[in-house]
Amino acid sequence: MFALDSRLQQDTIVVGDFPLSSLLLMNDSQYPWFILVPRREDVSEIFQLDAADQQQLWREATQLAEVLKDTFDADKMNVANLGNVVSQLHMHVIVRKQDDAAWPGPVWGKHPAVPYIKEELARVREKLRMALGDGFRFSQE
Repeated sequence: MFALDSRLQQDTIVVGDFPLSSLLLMNDSQYPWFILVPRREDVSEIFQLDAADQQQLWREATQLAEVLKDTFDADKMNVANLGNVVSQLHMHVIVRKQDDAAWPGPVWGKHPAVPYIKEELARVREKLRMALGDGFRFSQE
C-alpha cells in the first residue's frame, strides 16, 4: 500500500492528485515549489515504474511545469528528481525568478524555509484551481 514518506509529510502541504501522482507544495513561501509523488509502493527510481507510469509521470510533470510557468510568471522552471535525502520517488517542479531568494543557485538548503501563512496558501490554491484542468482532483483544505 502506498504511503507518503514522513519527511515529505512534514515539509509539504497536500494540494491534490493527478491520475498517477500526488501534488504537494513545499511549505516555503519563498518559492512556488511543488513536488509530484507517484502513488506507487516501494519505488525510488523512475525506471522502476512500468512504461505507462513513466509516460504518465512525464505528462504530469510537463503539464504542471507549463501551468506553473504561466501562472507564476517564471523566468525558469526547475524540474528535478534527486532522492538523496528522501529516497521515495518524487519530482521537484520549482518556479524560479531572477529575483528569488536563491537565484541563480539551487533552492535546497539555501535559506531557512518561510512557511506559508493562511492567506498566501489560499492565493496559491486559487491560482492552481483556475489553471489546472480536468484530470486534477484538489484535496480538502
